[in-house]
Amino acid sequence: MALHRDIFWVGRQWAVTGAGIQAVDQRLRGVLDIEIARLWDDDLVQGRRAKPGVNASDFDKALTVARERFPQPPESNPLVAQLEALGVIEAPVVSPAMPAMKLRAEGRLARFLPQWRIRR
Repeated sequence: MALHRDIFWVGRQWAVTGAGIQAVDQRLRGVLDIEIARLWDDDLVQGRRAKPGVNASDFDKALTVARERFPQPPESNPLVAQLEALGVIEAPVVSPAMPAMKLRAEGRLARFLPQWRIRR
C-alpha cells in the first residue's frame, strides 16, 4: 500500500500519515501499518513493535507523534473518531450513524481543499 498523501512525520522506517502509522518500505505492502482508529490498541501496537526487523526507537517516535496528532477518542465508534481526527466534525455528534458535518470552504479555492469520499 502506498503512503497516504498527507505525511506529517517521516523517520527511517516509519511515517505518520493521514492513514495512521505506515511503514516507509513499500515492499511490505501495508502489512505492518496501523490505522488511526487502532492507534490506542496496546496489544496491536506491542505486537507490531515486537516483530523482527522493527527499529524500536523509530517506531516509538512514530507512535508518540501519531498519538499527539490523533488523540484517543472518547467514543468507541471508529468512524466518528476518524472524522473528528481529520477535522471534519466540529459539533458534538448526536447520532453516531449520522455525524453532523460543516463544510468550511469559504474563501478558499476548491482545487486546494482536501478531497474525501464515502465508500459504500
